[in-house]
Amino acid sequence: MRYQGMVYRPPSEAYSLIVQVTYGCSHNTCAFCSMYKEKHFALRPLEEIIEDFHMARERYRHVDKVFLADGDALIRKASESYMILDTVRELFPECQRVTSYASPSSIRIRTDEELRTLREKGLTMVYMGLESGSDAVLKLMRKGHTAAEIIAMGQKVRRNGMALSVTAITGLGGPELLKEHAVETAKAFNAMNPEYIGMLTLMVEPGTPLFDWVREGSFQLLTQPQVLEETRLLVENLDSPGSVFRMNHASNYLVLKGTLHGDQQAMLEMIDRAEHNLSLLRPEEWRGL
Repeated sequence: MRYQGMVYRPPSEAYSLIVQVTYGCSHNTCAFCSMYKEKHFALRPLEEIIEDFHMARERYRHVDKVFLADGDALIRKASESYMILDTVRELFPECQRVTSYASPSSIRIRTDEELRTLREKGLTMVYMGLESGSDAVLKLMRKGHTAAEIIAMGQKVRRNGMALSVTAITGLGGPELLKEHAVETAKAFNAMNPEYIGMLTLMVEPGTPLFDWVREGSFQLLTQPQVLEETRLLVENLDSPGSVFRMNHASNYLVLKGTLHGDQQAMLEMIDRAEHNLSLLRPEEWRGL
């Protein structure tokens, strides 16, 4: 396969065939994010994409899953996305699912009919970054959208039959916005009721505005007890029936897994144990992105 620059994918796509259909991220100004900084956003030539799928068919005997990279594959013209999905279906009849990242901007430009057609042609799920349900945090982190806008786009995906996986980041508001970040993020998840909720814990990457803010002292990172406090507030306020909750990314201090609402109490009890025994947390040096 042919790739330009660093390629990123969700943890659940570890065994997927990954094909770039765009390069970089169409927004690429979030203060906390170091992804795609080495390349400018661009649409990959369609003929190259089709060629890559043919190359993959020659090389791989069986492909269960396909992930369309980079950061905002949904932004391509609908007709081109249809052609890509038709190619996947033709070449890989055994493929069970096709997924991609999606931004609020790229979802907004897709009509309901286009989203339904994408689903019918095999795009089964998209991953969207909420980051926070707090407008104050989103503004600080230069997300480019309000919480209401992100929620509306998540709801748009779901009502058109596509599964939705949404992520947010513990600690993104610092100590000052700890409670607001936790409670409003839970409210945003509740409003979207996505199939999957994923929580990361903030890590500061060199080369980002956030890195400079931390170094100069204008942004304070949460302590481990504060991370647990924020996590408790989030879990306590979640009301998203059926959502699969995962806080098992390498960045997380504490691993939490469950389905809402059935496992909510067990997750709160796990937080209780960690608050009384910080040795249960992942050591700082073991954390990663």
